[in-house]
Amino acid sequence: MGNPTLQPPHARVHPGHAPSATGPDHDPEIPPLAIEFGDEGGKEWLLRTLGTPVCRQIGIYPIPEDLVLSVVIPVYNEVHTLKTLVDKVRSVPIRKQIILVDDCSQDGTTDLLREWVRTEPDLTIGFHEVNQGKGAALRTGFRHATGQIVIVQDADLEYDPNEYPRLLQPIIDGKADVVYGSRFIGESHRVLHFWHSMGNRFLTILSNMFTNLNLTDMEVCYKVFRREVIQNIPLKSNRFGFEPEVTAKVARFHVPATDGRPGRKCRIFEMPVSYNGRDYNEGKKIGWKDGFQALYCIVRYAFGD
Repeated sequence: MGNPTLQPPHARVHPGHAPSATGPDHDPEIPPLAIEFGDEGGKEWLLRTLGTPVCRQIGIYPIPEDLVLSVVIPVYNEVHTLKTLVDKVRSVPIRKQIILVDDCSQDGTTDLLREWVRTEPDLTIGFHEVNQGKGAALRTGFRHATGQIVIVQDADLEYDPNEYPRLLQPIIDGKADVVYGSRFIGESHRVLHFWHSMGNRFLTILSNMFTNLNLTDMEVCYKVFRREVIQNIPLKSNRFGFEPEVTAKVARFHVPATDGRPGRKCRIFEMPVSYNGRDYNEGKKIGWKDGFQALYCIVRYAFGD
């Protein structure tokens, strides 16, 4: 098995893009956010004027200027969705490091990413020489993360990167070390397979029984970590067993004492996320075999590493 290569060798921070307020009806005395919510100057004006609690209610979230978000994207056979997904990630107005790890794709994705190594300097791109699975791709990505916060992003279009600012808030506010999204607690979602949904809920309940957590969606893609948490958890699962494994290990993880503060158990929050799921004809990859693997991982990692 070859070692994954990562190009370029050093993480690059992509500052994101924000639209500006223009047009014949724009009053220069009115902060731009009154016209375009993506403008940073206007956002600051609204936060000062309305206050953080009100702004959060209308979907505007304070992001520290020095915050860098590492977005880790495992990629396997996603040539038709990858460019759109990366454009969506780039458009989120947060400074970010975008890490893509190709797990030996066979549909032209690898060729596209090798082209991006030359033409897209804001991306950090890694390649696996043989297919290993989502968990292995995430391990490669986590090793190269340099931002204060790390988020997992699938390479399809099932999850919306515009939800990053909201998902980061419990960590930014100092209330959480890890944030899980949930497809089952209030946001819109595409109606798909009943048994797939029941399988997710069953695995979550079983995981909760062993971890003593009360998650509603253990299998969700969107998991957000303080970098020092995820980089200090030894992960072993190569495929979709990553989800129950990381959940079991986060539940046991103790944040070490720092800056005079005592050590403590990892604090976990859960927040609703929207979900535009694919069916198998559209490229969904997880199957019943992965369900049995998840069962095995729930039991295996409940008691140790």
